[in-house]
Amino acid sequence: MNPSIKEVLESKGITVAEEHLPVLQARWEAVELLKKETNDASLADFDIALRNIPGGDHYGL
Repeated sequence: MNPSIKEVLESKGITVAEEHLPVLQARWEAVELLKKETNDASLADFDIALRNIPGGDHYGL
């Protein structure tokens, strides 16, 4: 059984308001699902591209 977000945060000494826990739990479960899907997927299924733009860190939006 996976630990709840409350247990994970408490183990790290982090306290959050009770009203934030449902949102954090939903996001935690979504991230865990993405992590599982990534670990189970074949790398050939991913279409990843990396583009280097020299000086791109100065590109303003």
